[in-house]
Amino acid sequence: MKKEERYLFPADYMADPSVHVFNGRLYIYPSHDRESGIPENDNGDHFDMNDYHVLSTDDVMHGEVTDHGVALRVADIPWAGRQLWDCDVAYKDGKYYLYFPLKDRNDIFRMGVAISDKPEGPFIPQPDPIRGSYSIDMAVFRDDDGSHYIYFGGIWGGQLQRYRDNKAIENPHLPADDEPALPSRVVKLADNMLEFAEEPRPVVILGEDGKPLTAGDPHRFFEASWMHKYNGKYYLSYSTGDTHLLCYAIGDNPYGPFTYQGVILTPVVGWTTHHSIAEYKGKWYLFHHDCVPSNGKTWLRSLKVVELEYDENGKIKTIEGSEDISKFGQRY
Repeated sequence: MKKEERYLFPADYMADPSVHVFNGRLYIYPSHDRESGIPENDNGDHFDMNDYHVLSTDDVMHGEVTDHGVALRVADIPWAGRQLWDCDVAYKDGKYYLYFPLKDRNDIFRMGVAISDKPEGPFIPQPDPIRGSYSIDMAVFRDDDGSHYIYFGGIWGGQLQRYRDNKAIENPHLPADDEPALPSRVVKLADNMLEFAEEPRPVVILGEDGKPLTAGDPHRFFEASWMHKYNGKYYLSYSTGDTHLLCYAIGDNPYGPFTYQGVILTPVVGWTTHHSIAEYKGKWYLFHHDCVPSNGKTWLRSLKVVELEYDENGKIKTIEGSEDISKFGQRY
């Protein structure tokens, strides 16, 4: 039987939800899709978002969802170029820190930080991007000891293939199918929440054979990292991009390595699959998006939520994606 789903905010196109509970209320930090008129391409230029809104609710499946309005605009950011993609928020010592990817004026993705006294913003950006930052899809994880970690990275338009060992390379390329896949990155944040405390590290996902997943594996990392903790284990979840799955791997610490476990969500309508996982009022939920309301326009996505369940061994039960895929001529 298909699980109950909900479109969270039918009034507008939003995607890439990062979700946290602050002050007993659930806050959603999505990207804000718009019709830019830019042709589709593999670099994702047609995803030309230029602001963030913050949403919140106290009843995930049935309650009112409040739009708190614009929290940050490209025009507010001193070093801005274009494309305000997926973001995330962390709280520490009375302040809320919004981490976002944005292309600078040289069309290179960097990571910025903006600060607010309230979870809904507005957020005031720092004058410069974080030193040593690159690529996209920031996910912030607070561990039980109060340490904060950022997981980030995405290939193709996310530019991760342009880097090796945290340095730009002259000839960007992806590994061959039989070589280890490009990993996402994780880095511990400094106490001030405004800079890295260390060099970013690779997030290695191992197969059942104990070897890193290869670039040709349909379950390898592509983009959209998320981290949550369940029964003392660290659950790294991510999108496989061009194979259109949400998958997960489990580790014993925030740095990994992580061992591949399975598929969380099968394909939905729309090219991208991006998500977060959160517990609220005793239940776990998967927040994601699809393109059914826009009739399959992959750059006009709509936020969705569905309850997420674990089995007795801590394995996430696979959730079936869209039944409507065939209507939109998608190849999967």
